[in-house]
Amino acid sequence: MGLYVETRVRADLETLWARTQDPVEHQRWDLRFTEIAYLPAGPGGEEGAPRRFRYATRVLPFLTVAGTGVSAGERRRAGGDRVSALRFASPHPLSLLAEGSGYWRYVPGTDPAEGIRFLTGYDYRPRWGRFGRLADRWAFRPLMGWATAWSFDRLRLWCEHGVTPERSRLHWHLELAARATLVAVCADQPVALTLAFAAALLVPPSPRTPAARRCLRVPPGRDRAPRLLAALEQS
Repeated sequence: MGLYVETRVRADLETLWARTQDPVEHQRWDLRFTEIAYLPAGPGGEEGAPRRFRYATRVLPFLTVAGTGVSAGERRRAGGDRVSALRFASPHPLSLLAEGSGYWRYVPGTDPAEGIRFLTGYDYRPRWGRFGRLADRWAFRPLMGWATAWSFDRLRLWCEHGVTPERSRLHWHLELAARATLVAVCADQPVALTLAFAAALLVPPSPRTPAARRCLRVPPGRDRAPRLLAALEQS
């Protein structure tokens, strides 16, 4: 997988599962999506069977790109962990992301105090030819990695401390404004400006403010995609 993000959530597994598998809850904390909704399952749909969904992302105030996908999850596995997988694609000509796939893994610790390793691996194919590949490598892919990690920490704050996604976003905006104000106040003093820039970049965020830096961005070892993803890609 091209992108990897991992965090540790000290919360109940059912809570974490619900807030990641329910589209209404998912869209609240995941910065990458503005809207997520399951499409009608149709007659004979069984619990746990693959479900089709629609997603949308507001890129600009006047521009929203949308796509569809299919997802499935496994709640009962021999090792006590859980996984979910998905395939997705966007036909929108202005969407750099053409199609992709990924998975989430939920790994409870042997000691409840250790929490749950919640991790994702995913990759996608960009469109627009050579220009798209360059734009993805130098801009879009790093942005997607950051947005995923920031969102995972936002989810962790919600599950561990009850800080709702809406409130944690407000905390983030206020901290950004405070750091920008500090730099602006020192703009006409070179030495003070240098110190203000350093403080704005290096001072850690508040414990109740989401931060991508708190997440692991490189797998600690070889992490294989679950079989569920291969089955989903072949369906």
